[in-house]
Amino acid sequence: MNFRLMFRSSIGLYQLSLAHFVSRRFPRSLNRSKSSGTMAMSGVNSGSEDLSSSFLTLEKIDVNIYRASAKCLWRPVGSRFVFGGQVVGQALTAAFNTVQDPLLLHSLHCYFLRGGNNEKPILYHVDRTRDGKTYTSRNIKATQEGLPIFTMQASFKIDETDPLEHQFTMPVVPSPEELISSREYIKTKLETEEMSDAERIRISEYLTQSIHIESRPVDPQLYHGEKQGEPRRFVWVRTLENIGDNMQLQQCVASFISDLALLGAAKQPAPVGHQLGFITSLDHSMWFHNPFRIDEWMLCEIESPQCGNGKALALGRMWRRDGVLAISVAQEGVLRSKI
Repeated sequence: MNFRLMFRSSIGLYQLSLAHFVSRRFPRSLNRSKSSGTMAMSGVNSGSEDLSSSFLTLEKIDVNIYRASAKCLWRPVGSRFVFGGQVVGQALTAAFNTVQDPLLLHSLHCYFLRGGNNEKPILYHVDRTRDGKTYTSRNIKATQEGLPIFTMQASFKIDETDPLEHQFTMPVVPSPEELISSREYIKTKLETEEMSDAERIRISEYLTQSIHIESRPVDPQLYHGEKQGEPRRFVWVRTLENIGDNMQLQQCVASFISDLALLGAAKQPAPVGHQLGFITSLDHSMWFHNPFRIDEWMLCEIESPQCGNGKALALGRMWRRDGVLAISVAQEGVLRSKI
């Protein structure tokens, strides 16, 4: 497969444009605004960006109602809608603002009902379903122009220990130091592959950005659609910036990143050169098992057990480098071939 075909596919542009977006919007710290009660994500460089333009910052407009400004919303290149991971992260930010600080997320379950319009603000309505001694539940609904576009159920709990425990064993794969980053891989292909001037300019625009999320796939050719293979992929990910010790922020950023590479695994068994006409998330679930730092290397293990009838299922695990299972993920999405 000529590498330039990858950039024509929605998945290729989706992965590249996320890196471009994060380089401009990635947060460093999490603060609660005393005046408004909203969570605010500050810019990577102190004073480099107004809080109102940060991609997870929400304005409190009423009790349990928060608003994301349209100027903060991001629509990936090749997509019709706002990036789903951003909506998940914003909904979680709204929910965190209604629970006590010691509580951390242990699971979330989402449905994407309509595509979000990046030219309209999004309202997040939080229903304080239950406040218990150990577990606390929240329902979050996102709306645009009075219509629901997304729903989430999120459950939080206090920290506790129990002698009964087990987990699967982390896959044995090359370490991130042995692998090349997706950015460097793409850069090398740009320098060696023949492509049109328009394609070269478009790809070069992404590569000139400062990318604050680094990914290192174990098999770059399979990951980038240059060869056919099983619907299973492994990729190391981390943020390049230290984002601090706030675990709530770590969970918000991990939720944002979790929507990046799941459905791509479902396309890997397709013949080389197979083109997708439409790809979008339908539902998304996450389970948080153990503490982690998303600004340290984590291994994403992703597989797609089923694909057909215009949709695909993807399952994922995010492992800490020391072998501890931190997060489990499941997603179903629309995957339609270009006809």
